[in-house]
Amino acid sequence: MLALNVNGKTKKVDVDESTPLLWVLRDHLDMTGTKFGCGMALCGACTVHLDGQPIRSCVTPASMAVGKKITTIEAIGSTPAGRKIQAAWVALDVPQCGYCQSGQIMSATALLKSNPKPSDADIDSAMSGNICRCGTYGRIRAAIKQAAGVSA
Repeated sequence: MLALNVNGKTKKVDVDESTPLLWVLRDHLDMTGTKFGCGMALCGACTVHLDGQPIRSCVTPASMAVGKKITTIEAIGSTPAGRKIQAAWVALDVPQCGYCQSGQIMSATALLKSNPKPSDADIDSAMSGNICRCGTYGRIRAAIKQAAGVSA
């Protein structure tokens, strides 16, 4: 039995310690906002925060999250940076199909939290691990800049 701190609440799950955190969140805790993409940490769809840092939950064993704070897309709006990013996402109508967007928002929020006024290069670097098959990269960059109060 593992005890995980998910979005500020302790959740106990009876899983093998090697179970990827993504499947604990989705299958055992019914938190489906975090998406499965490639399963190899290449696309970023499964991004969550572990102690504030973006990680790929598809390759992170649940045991590595014990004793740490897990933040998912379901709670990112409760943080100041997450609230700004979500508002900009809505204002600029960023998503197209939407599948990758929870991972995009998690990475963008981590960027804004660590760098409140990111440059284009900062944004490109921070978001390079998140793939959008619809090609919404221009709108994603614009939304991050809007959330940061940086002119586009």
